[in-house]
Amino acid sequence: MNSVSYVRTEMASVRPAPKMYVGLVAWARENLFGGWLNSVLTILSILAIAFFLVESVPWVFQSSWTATSLRGCREAIAATYGEGVSGACWAVIRERYLQLLYGFFPSDSYWRPNLTLILLFVALAPILFTRFPRKMLWFSAAYPFLGVWLLWGGSLWDIAVIPLGLAVGCAAFFAIARAFGSLPGIIGAVLITLLFWIFLAGPLAGILQGIIPFLHLESVESAKFGGFMLSTTIGVTGIACSLPIGILLALGRQSDLLIVKSICVGFIEFIRGVPLITLLFVASTLLNIFLPPGTNFDLILRVIIMVTLFASAYIAEVVRGGLASLPKGQYEAADALGLDYWKSMRLIILPQALKVSIPGIVSTFIGLFKDTTLVSIIGLLDPLGLSNAIRADGNWNGIVWELYVFVAVIFFVFCFAMSRYSMYLERKLETGHDR
Repeated sequence: MNSVSYVRTEMASVRPAPKMYVGLVAWARENLFGGWLNSVLTILSILAIAFFLVESVPWVFQSSWTATSLRGCREAIAATYGEGVSGACWAVIRERYLQLLYGFFPSDSYWRPNLTLILLFVALAPILFTRFPRKMLWFSAAYPFLGVWLLWGGSLWDIAVIPLGLAVGCAAFFAIARAFGSLPGIIGAVLITLLFWIFLAGPLAGILQGIIPFLHLESVESAKFGGFMLSTTIGVTGIACSLPIGILLALGRQSDLLIVKSICVGFIEFIRGVPLITLLFVASTLLNIFLPPGTNFDLILRVIIMVTLFASAYIAEVVRGGLASLPKGQYEAADALGLDYWKSMRLIILPQALKVSIPGIVSTFIGLFKDTTLVSIIGLLDPLGLSNAIRADGNWNGIVWELYVFVAVIFFVFCFAMSRYSMYLERKLETGHDR
């Protein structure tokens, strides 16, 4: 008599999943055709992309690279591709790309901004990526002064006395704070640093230049700065300086000290309520009215200061949002460990708040870098300002899109790199609790 088993005695063979539920087909169903509205939008998007490619690709590749004027470009395109064919005149980029990159910087000194850019990546490496040795941070700290010397030239000792003054101020802070407290230490350090820069920095730099005279580069005035070199200088300096200032403003806004809180709130609200272009006009025209007669305050330095203050106010609000997102228990845990205010902020609170604030901080940085194009309104020749100057040339009068496409591509590369690094940093700092 045969018996029937109600329990499987052998495993069923594994069969592949239906093709409709795996691979590219499944991804398309989920992301592109998941419902009638999604399907309609996908089809319209495909048609729009196809139309754009059909119109733009021939224009990009049916072009001229060797002409010396816009008329020459049109004649070369017509001779090669036929009458009535429109194409890009990339010859203007071939002829003027150095001007778009360096402005009017002396051509025999192009190695200086090139070396400055290379050293910038070297200085940023240990800050952005942990795989680099921490000893490189010493070079990162020295790079701002080295970069200023390479770009503007002059004696290296004129720049070296600036960090020396900061070192004197730090030593004064620790000495005064140990005897009288932190607040007198801060006030004393600031006063001693300013007195050192005003009265001792110049004579000391002259003495050092007499002893070691070969550390001198030809001076380049700020009027010769332009193009992407100018935008990068303003953008990188503003980004590097606005982050620490913004963090201090955010902490000051949450301070229990009424004076500190009032100053920080007033500064943040005023800066955020005024357009950047207004601050740039103040930096370029009105600021000299309040300075002593004969004072030579470099225009680029004035713009950098205004851009930094503008970005720091927005960074402060982003960081304040990160601080507000932390539960009160984190502050109580820091107090329970016996940490003072600064240690609790440095070790517990700020690392978590900055991690939460990464997207907002990077968005502010990207906006700051793109806003450097506003300096063309006050007479500085950034890439857009140089584009207008190039189009004013009789040979290239009437050319528009080629210059703007070139400028847009360069800006996109920088901004896209910052965006990708932001996503990398978020993935790296992700923890199990976040998931």
